[in-house]
Amino acid sequence: MDSKLKKTAYRTLVYCEDFGLIIVAISTVIALGFEIFSMIGAKAVTLSDLLLMFIYLEVFAMVGTYLKSGKLPVRMPLYIAIVAIARYIILDMKNLDTLRMLGLAGAVLIIALAILAIRFGHCRFPYNHEDID
Repeated sequence: MDSKLKKTAYRTLVYCEDFGLIIVAISTVIALGFEIFSMIGAKAVTLSDLLLMFIYLEVFAMVGTYLKSGKLPVRMPLYIAIVAIARYIILDMKNLDTLRMLGLAGAVLIIALAILAIRFGHCRFPYNHEDID
């Protein structure tokens, strides 16, 4: 009885995860559509627009990876964070003082180092399938 309850609870969580991922994907499609209509309305494409579309594509890739493998690489949200910070810098360049610019550059550096550390750890100390189960 206890095992059946655990399996049912697990299946329910998996369905909730899948539902949430579908909502994220649909919301990303809607946001991408709004961005495209905004560019058409402005009759211009800026670097900020392109970076925002790259963020949307990274979200799609993250959702696709999770749906395909059932695993979410930690590096993907970190890549998204770097692009988001770059977009913020580009959008607000005129209003950024030196200290804030250094802080943002430091944040990008820390995230990049975290990505390198995660990648190094994954290559140097790969997971055993027994550890995951």
